[in-house]
Amino acid sequence: MCIRDRYQRRVRGTKSDTMAPKKGGKITIKKFAIDYTVPLQDGLLNEGGAQFEQFLNERIKVDGKTGNLAGKVEVKREKNKIFVEAEMPFSKRYLKYLTKKFLKKMGLRDFLHVVASSK
Repeated sequence: MCIRDRYQRRVRGTKSDTMAPKKGGKITIKKFAIDYTVPLQDGLLNEGGAQFEQFLNERIKVDGKTGNLAGKVEVKREKNKIFVEAEMPFSKRYLKYLTKKFLKKMGLRDFLHVVASSK
């Protein structure tokens, strides 16, 4: 599996503007792509990654509550990739953690490694 990080930042000038949007400020959107092509070709993931997408929808925390995406986080699946778009502070490490948790649940953690393609 591969976690890719694609940003779209709109910076106003200071570092604090990118961390939390202010009233009337521009919202920063972070985009991440999780590529699961190889496990899908090997037949390790059933249903073409639908279970993985459902797992992410149920487990991503927003404001300390699981399963409450509230329009701030959007999870989409297209062919061999899952795209996660967040309008809030969101880390690539958290997605990597959830991916490892899913692999452990499915009993695939010993056979697959989660690799970030870029830092």
